[in-house]
Amino acid sequence: MSEPLALTLGQKFELERMTRAIDATGDPQVLRGLAKQLLQAWHSQKAATQWVMRQQLGAPPRFGTELVVDAGLLDSLRPEEGQSGSDSP
Repeated sequence: MSEPLALTLGQKFELERMTRAIDATGDPQVLRGLAKQLLQAWHSQKAATQWVMRQQLGAPPRFGTELVVDAGLLDSLRPEEGQSGSDSP
């Protein structure tokens, strides 16, 4: 089993710095801009994570669809692990 994800010390400091900047901001327009930037960053990170997973698992690219990650999906995508009861090759 792999280790759970943990932030590095540098990432923790950056998170604290950004949290304090958000807390210090009282302007709703600025907060909306920050929220939109964070939303864009979050979706970019999701896309990058999905791309890496597809590369590691050897799965074909999926255009225009979201990759939902659960244990069953991961098992069905692993070419070296044939799951009993699975209809996929």
